[in-house]
Amino acid sequence: MAGIKYTTKDIFEQEFKITMRGYSKEEVDEFLDDIMKDYDTYEAKIKELKAEISRLKAEPKSDPVSAIASPIAERPEFARATTATNFDILKRINRLEKEVFGKQIMEE
Repeated sequence: MAGIKYTTKDIFEQEFKITMRGYSKEEVDEFLDDIMKDYDTYEAKIKELKAEISRLKAEPKSDPVSAIASPIAERPEFARATTATNFDILKRINRLEKEVFGKQIMEE
């Protein structure tokens, strides 16, 4: 990004030549006032973001890879859910086998 060419003060102090068929001075002044407000907003946002960057760099870093890389079975919250899920699946299969094969045995 190129450096900032004008500051809020530069915009405020800018003088234009007056000509016969020039722009309305009031309109130009209003427009420049709006530009100065935008500059102030951008400067405040940049300052805020730089502070956030500094804060994030200062925080201790956690290792997200190690949390993902650990086997799921070793993590208790997943072990209980997996066990319950496997048991439920076995019960469903058992019921389905009884329905399917039970009727076949009765028909023969």
